[in-house]
Amino acid sequence: MRIASIQLAIRDDEAKEARLERTMGLLAACKGADLVLLPEVWNTGYFAFDRYREEAEALDGPTVRAAAEQARALGAWVHVGSFVEKQGDGTFTNTSVLLDREGRTIAGYRKMHLFGFGSDETKVLTPGTEVVTVATDFGRVGLATCYDLRFPELFRRMVDQGAEFFLVCSAWPYPRLEHWLMLNRVRALENEAFLVSSNCVGVTRGKQFCGHSQVVDPWGAVVAASGDEETVVWAAVDPAMVGRVRAVFPPLRDRVLKL
Repeated sequence: MRIASIQLAIRDDEAKEARLERTMGLLAACKGADLVLLPEVWNTGYFAFDRYREEAEALDGPTVRAAAEQARALGAWVHVGSFVEKQGDGTFTNTSVLLDREGRTIAGYRKMHLFGFGSDETKVLTPGTEVVTVATDFGRVGLATCYDLRFPELFRRMVDQGAEFFLVCSAWPYPRLEHWLMLNRVRALENEAFLVSSNCVGVTRGKQFCGHSQVVDPWGAVVAASGDEETVVWAAVDPAMVGRVRAVFPPLRDRVLKL
């Protein structure tokens, strides 16, 4: 299967509508991909917390509708990345969505671990409570968002639900690039799963995103990666590799302490 991770540039002088149109153009260019990913809160810009409430959407709002149209045209699974979702009770969540090849919403994940270090996310948003995995035609995937990478128990819970791929949308900034690089590989290695990440680049509200989106295999080896410029990271992988690695090397079977 072919994977395309769109590493999107975010800047303060670009309106949401303009960024949505530009991003759909990048998505439309991912012909031949079986799976395409977008980053975290890309339509508003992660650090634009003052715009979260006014730019929040419903689960079937304009961002998901536009991405669904492209998913149908490409015949690809599309991880829409995340956006600020307005809930019926008036609260707001950081919600990511997975669409199937026909543009149908198959899963939605509400970020569980909100980031409060130099960030207002914890002040504006409500954390999710549900671990989300879903079956696809290339294997079971688990959804995670940015700061979630620092919490191995979430990824182990997804493995216990059968996850073979982790799809991670992110808005990870400098100076913690080394943490990002290590955690992408470690979460894949310790769970013998593919991990695909899509991170932002550019500067918003004075914060610079570090990019370096990756595709990591079940041995923890980087199959494809990028720098800190806007680009699309392409990789070809064999989903059956997960089963082969888990059969040959047994740490998941040898676990003593289980959640």
